[in-house]
Amino acid sequence: MKMLQIGQLAKLSGVSGDTLRFYEKVGLLTPASRSDSGYRLYDSDAVSRVHFIMKGKRIGLTLEEIQELLEIRLEASQHSCAEVKGITQKKLDEIDEKIAELSRIRVALKKINDACCGHVDDDASHCSILEALASERED
Repeated sequence: MKMLQIGQLAKLSGVSGDTLRFYEKVGLLTPASRSDSGYRLYDSDAVSRVHFIMKGKRIGLTLEEIQELLEIRLEASQHSCAEVKGITQKKLDEIDEKIAELSRIRVALKKINDACCGHVDDDASHCSILEALASERED
């Protein structure tokens, strides 16, 4: 099996060497060995592992969630598909909560924005947006 130095792995996986060193530092990636001169050496599985990490990040998973999925992947026969789905379902629930919160924020912001006349010639001392934010009343 051909071993890869960090620069080769970076090129094949499309990430920087610094990113790979960070993944190593947080436990997502482990060099298979070191060369006599101290260079990190990675096996061919490292490329697919980095791709797994990057794909997980693209779909919004945290590094901790990715680590959990990588551990399950290594011991797949000892885990159920339901465990994996539980991780992604939890992430979906979190995203749905964020979307709902952003929708509430948008409605409130649009309401005060629409109420403002926005005239260039009017000074801001009577701006309805500033008044709405200063109001103790919850809308």
